[in-house]
Amino acid sequence: MASVWYKWLANPAVLGVFLLILVCLPPGGGQKKKENLLSEKVEQMMEWSSRRSVIRMNGDKFRRFVKAPPRNYSVIVMFTALQPQRQCSVCRQANEEYQVLANSWRYSSAFSNKLFFTVVDYDEGADVFQQLNMNSAPTFMHFPAKGKPKRADTFDLQRIGFASEQLAKWIADRTDVQIRVFRPPNYSGTIALALRNNLEFIYNKTGWAMAALVMPLMWNHIRVSYIHGSSQAQFVAESHIILLLNAAITMGMVLLNEAATSKGDVGKRRIICLVGLGLVVFFFSFLLSIFRSKYHGYPYRQLLDW
Repeated sequence: MASVWYKWLANPAVLGVFLLILVCLPPGGGQKKKENLLSEKVEQMMEWSSRRSVIRMNGDKFRRFVKAPPRNYSVIVMFTALQPQRQCSVCRQANEEYQVLANSWRYSSAFSNKLFFTVVDYDEGADVFQQLNMNSAPTFMHFPAKGKPKRADTFDLQRIGFASEQLAKWIADRTDVQIRVFRPPNYSGTIALALRNNLEFIYNKTGWAMAALVMPLMWNHIRVSYIHGSSQAQFVAESHIILLLNAAITMGMVLLNEAATSKGDVGKRRIICLVGLGLVVFFFSFLLSIFRSKYHGYPYRQLLDW
């Protein structure tokens, strides 16, 4: 057998082909493939993150982008059950805090591809719940860039609660990523207090005429430009729009209270009552319409419809 191999290698043509094959083979082919796969995964995660702060995942996406190597990024996963038929009010509350935290990270100057926020809903990834032997929701888990999750990588929801600030502290402990939580300011109370003793604008006919002209234009502009069409995402401007709508409703309630408790002229009190009622009905209808546009299939509406 050795003599046969010797004759083959002694043949210049065979030897030349053999050397050519050795030269053409790329060094470290397996490592190159691994690096390409990792680059594709990071690029895909960044693309999803650019669309929404919290990436929705089903079973296939979870296994490919969270569980399977290679991976050089950490992933925070909220396992939840947000569908109305699940009747999980805690899930909805935890989801709101989770969205605040994810938005704070996504729009901060420190944002990078080292940390991603994802969510797995039971109705979209029941197999993931079974794989992890998970029978309760909501649950927050950290999947580190290297190695398997440890006990401390599961957030102690029962003891700590699910406030965004507490989640940020836990993430800092597990990943060394510091997230400063940003909550949109709430000026409703201040506005209501300021308006309580400044009601002269109600009798300004020019102001109401301008409002009647501007409101339809503002409605169309807001609907097209500032409202995200998904219940799992929210623009920054949308937070302030919701704030202003709640402030307008609060102002209407203040006017109704003023009309009921003041001892002034009956005619003025009637006008104040009608204005307050109009503010509450109109802006609550506006708010409900936005809710309908984000939670598709919601059956109730008032005056306005998207």
